Amino acid sequence: MPAHSRIFVPVPSMFGMPYESVNIRSSDGTLIHLFFIRQPGPLAIRVPTVLFLHGNAGNMGHRLQNVLGMYQNLQCNVLMLEYRGYGLSQGNPTEAGLCMDAKIALDYLASRSDINHKEIIVFGRSLGGAVAIDLASQLEYARKIWCLILENTFTSIPEMAKVLIGWRLLHYLPLFVYKNKFLSLNKIGHVTVPTLFVSGLADNLVPPRMMSELHQKCGSSNKQLLQFEVGTHNETWTSPGYYHSLATFLRDARVRRGIDPPSSPPPPFSVESV
Repeated sequence: MPAHSRIFVPVPSMFGMPYESVNIRSSDGTLIHLFFIRQPGPLAIRVPTVLFLHGNAGNMGHRLQNVLGMYQNLQCNVLMLEYRGYGLSQGNPTEAGLCMDAKIALDYLASRSDINHKEIIVFGRSLGGAVAIDLASQLEYARKIWCLILENTFTSIPEMAKVLIGWRLLHYLPLFVYKNKFLSLNKIGHVTVPTLFVSGLADNLVPPRMMSELHQKCGSSNKQLLQFEVGTHNETWTSPGYYHSLATFLRDARVRRGIDPPSSPPPPFSVESV
């Protein structure tokens, strides 16, 4: 991880975005840190909300420039999750723990009365994509998800280990994943929500073929594979047309969905300050 990533976390206001710093307890009691970045005034309840699940290195603050692009170009609210063992969140990372944290973050969004619960998007890049697939593959949580966006993620850790040999394996994969498998290819068939696969063809870490395999096996009837020729593993979001393509997918998903019945009021949720 970058130096001091467990101490210093850049904040959204550094990029001109208003935000709430939120601390919630995960299911096992671990204190998890989040940023909730909300569109101003009554606009917030009319626009989509993105649950942003970042990749391995650093902390959520290192993704704020990308989130600013979403905030401005997709005109959405964003909830950024800091997994256990990252940034200011407590605990140590495990596959089960990260997936647990994503569930509690989605539950937190469902508890808020100031957002549109019909348009919750889960976005996951790299490691975050594996967490997002786990979340969307479970019916209890899939019901709360409108759309899923996966970017440069892998089919499984065992398959990645075959690609990253020797020092590259030690350099790119965090130690905790050696005991975990993130078997996304086995889970993606259970994903039925509208799903966009964003693949950078210049990704020199996760082979783009893995994104194609996930897209092919995905169980959704509304799925799309979007490829960017110059997209690298962590910077595909800088590719020309990136945000326009995401916005187009969401617009089409909205049209295909039609008119849904009103949602029920959200349940109460406990938020802690530290």
